[in-house]
Amino acid sequence: MQGEIDAAPRAVGLCPDRLGRIDGWMERLVSDGKLAGLSVMIARAGKTAYFRTHGRADIAREKPFAPGTIARIYSMTKPLTSVAVMMLYEEGRFQLDDPITRFLPDFADMRVLTGGNRVKFDSEPARRAITIRDLLTHTAGLTYGFMEATLVDGLYRQNGVDFGEAQTDSLATVVERLARQPLLAQPGTEWNYSVATDVLGHLVAVVSGQDFADFMRERIIRPLGMIDTDFFVPPEKIERFAANYSLFRERSLKLYDDCVGSRFASPPVVASGGGGLVSTAGDYMRFCRFLLGRGELDGVRLLGRKTVALMLANHLDGDLAAMGQPRFSETAYTGIGFGLGFSVMLDPARAQIVGTPGEAAWGGLASTAFWVDPAEDLAVVLLAQLIPSSALPIRRELRVLTYAALVD
Repeated sequence: MQGEIDAAPRAVGLCPDRLGRIDGWMERLVSDGKLAGLSVMIARAGKTAYFRTHGRADIAREKPFAPGTIARIYSMTKPLTSVAVMMLYEEGRFQLDDPITRFLPDFADMRVLTGGNRVKFDSEPARRAITIRDLLTHTAGLTYGFMEATLVDGLYRQNGVDFGEAQTDSLATVVERLARQPLLAQPGTEWNYSVATDVLGHLVAVVSGQDFADFMRERIIRPLGMIDTDFFVPPEKIERFAANYSLFRERSLKLYDDCVGSRFASPPVVASGGGGLVSTAGDYMRFCRFLLGRGELDGVRLLGRKTVALMLANHLDGDLAAMGQPRFSETAYTGIGFGLGFSVMLDPARAQIVGTPGEAAWGGLASTAFWVDPAEDLAVVLLAQLIPSSALPIRRELRVLTYAALVD
């Protein structure tokens, strides 16, 4: 199915025949039973030149994956939360190197795990306070409980540090619980994918004095015209909400989260800044265009161009391979850096994938992804609903197909 486009591919330097390869790729993924459905949207020079959908959003109900299908974007929420933080930064509310204890005193006197077990673990004092920049760059020493790779991950699960399923606790309560756990590493020393952006959501609420979800809606989502983006799907839109599937060891699609009865079908108690939003391809493309517009979209400016440039710069000492542990994330490690809220391409040759230095990108747990390439004035949004995102290499495959279509 074709969605609405603004420009003929050749008018923006894209080869229509080569873009057609994406059609065949999408069809194969669906016909081979690897994905229920998916959509791809590509824009260049501010114009949508490619928008296709294939397969079904809901297999049982035989609903097609359509241009207006609403999907769980999970960690693609993180860039929007990071923008919220930087909007407050521009208002002079804080500096990036400010300790978060200025606003979140529960994180005072943090300790770093050195050994032991869940019953009795050893720790040492953190050598310095966690800063706002540490949270934006995932270098705060935090982690994710679902990783099941370290003792700290286990402590998160044991002690209820869960921003995704904790629907009976407030955001503030879960953050306070998190602050009682040891850190995985000394602040600023390692890159570890983590709940840091959920903490930033709470920080936004504390600094602004406004509920985090309301801040996101009123200051970012509505001004950018993202009409189908929110922390839940209202009843009048549930027909457009996709089901979510899994592809684990069985290597066959199984229903993971039905659209009816999903936790995303009602307003959450915890609005997760790290993974709580649902959106459409068209909505998320508006966010991408905002980034390519250096903080402005359709006459609405949320950030200054220098702030966006700072967000798109690499803030690590080298790439993720130099600072990160070989654990789960939504990107490769070698040749990839990290800015303020998303990954940044440093060296396509080292990353072993076609691309451009300076690209910003991220993905979500259900195999969604986006990237923006300022040098090529290019933006791409991929939506699917398949857990885990590591099940298929569709992000890398789409990158190759997309860049192969650039002819001007």
